[in-house]
Order: sequence, then C-alpha cells, then structure tokens
Amino acid sequence: MPQQMLIVDDEPDMLTLLKRSLEPEMGCRVDVAASGEAALEMIRTTDYDLVLADIKMPGISGLDLLEQIKTDHGEAITVVMMTAYGQIELAVDAMKRGAYDFITKPFDHDALVLRLEKAFERSRLLKENIQLHNVCQASDMFQNIVGKSPQMLRVFETIQMVAKNDLTVLITGESGTGKDLTARAIHALSNRKKRPFIAVNCPTVPEHILESELFGYKKGAFTHATRDKKGLFQEAHKGTIFLDEIGDITPTIQTKLLRVLQEKEIKPLGDARPIHIDVRIIASTNQPLAEKIKSGDFREDFFYRLNVLPIHLPPLRERPSDIPLIATHLLEKHCAKLGKPLKHFSQELMDALVSRRWDGNVREMENMIMQGILFSGDDEITPKDVGIGRPPIPTIVAEISPLLDLPYKAAKENNLKAFNAAYIGHMLTLSNGNVTQAAKACGLERQALQQIMRRYGITADPYRQ
Repeated sequence: MPQQMLIVDDEPDMLTLLKRSLEPEMGCRVDVAASGEAALEMIRTTDYDLVLADIKMPGISGLDLLEQIKTDHGEAITVVMMTAYGQIELAVDAMKRGAYDFITKPFDHDALVLRLEKAFERSRLLKENIQLHNVCQASDMFQNIVGKSPQMLRVFETIQMVAKNDLTVLITGESGTGKDLTARAIHALSNRKKRPFIAVNCPTVPEHILESELFGYKKGAFTHATRDKKGLFQEAHKGTIFLDEIGDITPTIQTKLLRVLQEKEIKPLGDARPIHIDVRIIASTNQPLAEKIKSGDFREDFFYRLNVLPIHLPPLRERPSDIPLIATHLLEKHCAKLGKPLKHFSQELMDALVSRRWDGNVREMENMIMQGILFSGDDEITPKDVGIGRPPIPTIVAEISPLLDLPYKAAKENNLKAFNAAYIGHMLTLSNGNVTQAAKACGLERQALQQIMRRYGITADPYRQ
C-alpha cells in the first residue's frame, strides 16, 4: 500500500498545485483539506503517514492542528508545517511542539520533495519500530536470539534499524553474549540476505595467513602459491563479511582493512591492480578497544571507521529475567540434538542459574546444560548434575567408583582425560575458542596447550560460536 499524505491549507489553488505535483512524483496518495476542522475529521478515519499543514489558517490553526494530532496519535503521524517568509518564529514554536520539520513559502519544488521524502522515511522507521516492539513483546525469540528483557528489546530494535542500510556495524560484548547471532540477524534482515554471509574468526588465523585469506593472492605471489585464489572479501561480494574478534588483529592487518573501508577495494597479494568490492562489513570484539588505542595496539582511525553503528550486547548478569527463557530454550535444543527425552530443571537448579554470575555468558550456560542432560539420572536436572555444590572429586569415593575396577595407569589416564576435558573446555569457553587466550589463562605457552589438546582429543571448534 502506498504511503499516504494529507495536505492542509486554506488556499484552494495551493492544494490543487501540491496534489497534482506531489502525487505522481512521490508515488504516494495525497488527500487535501481546506481547513483544520476538515483535516481532523479525515485523520480520524484514515491512517496517514504524513500531514503537511499551513501554520496560518482561520478557525483551527496549524499549531492547534499539530497539538491535536500529537494528543491523539503521538509520534504515529509525522507533521511538517508550511509557513510564509518572515514567520520563522512560528515555525520554531511548531518544532518545539513536536513538528518534524517546516518549509517556508514560496518553496523550491525539488527541496520540498526532498524534505517530504525524509519525513516519509521517519514515519516508515517509526512504524517498523512499533511493529518490531510488538513482535518482540509477544515472542521470546528474535532472529534466533532469546530474550524479553528491556535491554534485549532495545538491542532487537537497534538490529532492525541498522539492518536496512549498508553502514559498518561494530558489535561489542563479553564472550558468549551472542555477537555471532547478532551479526547473522543483521544480515538476515538486510537487503543482502540472499547473498553470502562470510564469518571470519580473526584470532584463530595467523597474521601471514589471515591477509591471504581475506584478500586472496595471485599465482606466484609466494612459495606454494601455485594458482590464483579468491579472498573472503571477494567471496562475500554483494553480501556481508563478519570479522569476529577484530580486536585481536595486528596493526598491519588493521591498516589494510582501513583501506578496504575507505576505498571499497582490495589488493590481492602479488597483484598490483586493486579490485572493487561491494561488501557490508560487520565486526565484533570482546576487548576494550579504547584501552588498546591508548597502548598503541589498535589504530584510532580504524576504530572510528568501524564504530559507525555500535551495538553493545549486555552480559547475562545484567539481564537475569532472560535466564529462565534462555535455559529452557537450550534444554529443549540439546535434548533433541543428543537424542534424549525432554527433561526439566529442578526449582533449586533454576534458582542457582538465575543467581549465578555467568562470566562465560550463554556459552558457559550451554555447556553446563549439556552436562546436566548427559549426567542426570532421570527427567529432572538438579544442581549436582551440573556440578553446582558438588564436593571435590578426590574426597568422594562414590564419584570415582567407575575407576576402581581399572588398573592404576588406566584409571589415572581416564581421570586425566576427564580433568583436561573439563578444565581446558572451561578455559576455551571463556576465550570463545581462542587457543592463545586460553593458554594465557592456563599459564601455559600456546604450543604446550596445543600438545595437551592433541593428546586428549580436544578441539577448539565446538567452543566457537
């Protein structure tokens, strides 16, 4: 349905002129009213997006009409005022009372069309936000993201707004807060949704490999470059590229990405010719980039190029009302994936989940719930099943009883395997699967941690979202 505009003016010739010129050019339906009284009657029966009204009219003036519209409809109808030259004070007063814009007579036709198009765009965005708010209130999930807290409803509204344009988005938040899901939601709601979505986990790729992965290379650019290879930016052409944990990339890669943001072109390794790309960039980080800028580890100009449309994801501890919704969703999801009958949480466990700090956020909760599904003996999951309140293993014979029938070396190896899986898994959870960060948290060199992981068959992939 085309957008609808009502023009209100006590000059019949002005109404005729505006209707004949604006309706075909703007592709909208234009109704006219010769008085404020007639306009109010029409507004009661028609859902107008925009009202263009003269300020000076006999009877109900433009200002009176504006106040009545705001009283009856709030922000649902955008109002633009027309005023004669020399009446700017009246126009400023109208803006203070809630008018979106004002136009002075006589006006330039092209300028008028441009101002009205912006007013229509405002109306469209407001209506979309109202619809989104209603949808979010009625559902526990938005684009695979679970939440109904005020903080998350604001996030959902922001996602909806930023999705419709191609500006760069920077998503910030702790590990496990859903940065990957947020990036995918933006892409799914954008005009690029039918085009590729390419996700790059920046910290997991060494610098010398990351450059060639992002930008590609020409045959002979380096040893073993036996053929041309397209980079991920070329693979994402016309779509979206998601640079996850961009705070971990080196200044060298930052400089090259800055050129991409500025020039919209890349230069494959070994190629002197730049290649134009049409890619929407979304980046994320769990690091305080302001501190990295001060230390010289992150370029300030690159940060401002990234931080055009910021979205901050709150940690679980700041939205405890969402915890029961998320926990129930994860329980249903993983019971199905693990081939288990649907279970439920004991009230004691649910109380513990809501009061827990959750430093690893949703990913930490997900790991705990998977453990509870596997370890619970019946259809109820209790705190003990997820390790809450459980005494240390060495002090409880019952807990190590499965090992007592094994030879010492086998029992020790099994115990070590379980310990390493739990301990290293926890560190990888906190680091979002970043082996380098996990090694630092363990107090080990990266190579030493990788050797332990290989020995016990532990991989980082399941801990990356």
